[in-house]
Amino acid sequence: VQLQASGGGLVQPGGSLRLSCRASGFDISINYMAWYRQAPGKQRELVATITSGETTIYANSVKGRFTISRDNSRNTVWLQTSRLKPEDTAVYYCNTPYNAAQNIFWGQGTQVTVSS
Repeated sequence: VQLQASGGGLVQPGGSLRLSCRASGFDISINYMAWYRQAPGKQRELVATITSGETTIYANSVKGRFTISRDNSRNTVWLQTSRLKPEDTAVYYCNTPYNAAQNIFWGQGTQVTVSS
């Protein structure tokens, strides 16, 4: 199992980024998928979840600003971020909620830095 996140970078407050996560070694179509983030000195937190039926759930802190989506044919999950704030600065990871609970298969993540 591999999860390769990309698309992060340095962006000004109010900006946007589109993060992608390509999965290999398993079929995402039958799995819930989720994005998580970990800011320096803080615990990793759940940001957004998409079910196998494409229902989406968001943390209150990102609701209305972030959108999670999936393309099963590409085995890829995206996180479209907008109206970014400095407090969104973190390393962003994708994973299945099951693997996250087992603390396995995190991949390297992608750094998002929001700063002027």
